[in-house]
Amino acid sequence: MEKSKLGIIVGAGDNLDQLFQRVKMFGFSMCQMGFVAENINMFDPVKIKEKADEYGIEIFSVFLLFKGQVFNLKDGPATMGFVAPDYRKERLKLAIEFSDFAREIGTEYIVSHVGFIPDDEQDSLYQSFIPVMREFVEKCRKNSQVFCFETGQELPSTLKRTIIDIGLENVGINLDPANLILYGKANPIDAVEIFGKYVKSIHGKDGLWPNRDEVLGKEVPVGEGMVNFPLLLRRLKKFGFDGPIIIEREISGERQIQDIRRAIEFFSKII
Repeated sequence: MEKSKLGIIVGAGDNLDQLFQRVKMFGFSMCQMGFVAENINMFDPVKIKEKADEYGIEIFSVFLLFKGQVFNLKDGPATMGFVAPDYRKERLKLAIEFSDFAREIGTEYIVSHVGFIPDDEQDSLYQSFIPVMREFVEKCRKNSQVFCFETGQELPSTLKRTIIDIGLENVGINLDPANLILYGKANPIDAVEIFGKYVKSIHGKDGLWPNRDEVLGKEVPVGEGMVNFPLLLRRLKKFGFDGPIIIEREISGERQIQDIRRAIEFFSKII
């Protein structure tokens, strides 16, 4: 895997020059952009595409976020994604609008956490969730897009069953191996055996398992957590994976910059 397969995730902001300069600062020509669905009317997708082209940056994928989500094991089930029933109808509407927005940016892949998918396929929450997901994925199909599930809040076997139950071809996975650990769901190496061909991209992020008194595990710099990236990449290669590693470090400031640079060095050695 060449260095061109490395990139970072960046949150959409007012200053596009600053945003893409940050991507270039790390020597990348690829990124994943995160947007809050409720705020996309603040952005001109055509200008985003033009500015990315100006800097020679490929926006490989866009990450779909929603207001009101809580990323932990305690409050997450009631607030995350399309599974949370109180938010489902409005978020489906927002997601469909987001698909059109992403089309204008010219991005093929949309990534999102869909929520804490029930393990029981007879659960009414699951049975009512599948048609909603199918409607959104069908919208993505019409826009020549692939929807990728961000991993972590569900068992790998549950996610694969969900993909099969949706029954559409334009579905993939953005494998975040750290999330599988942070949410206490699976060993990432085992998850690859289940996900197989569906993995289109991965997040270069690391983490530690949660303890009994924690609502989420701890994210740590790449190489300091429980993700065995050398083995993970070998397993992915077995399934024909040739997508990018999108480096993610969920802190801010100078420490984030240092940790991203360390992650670049780490991945450059093993790929």
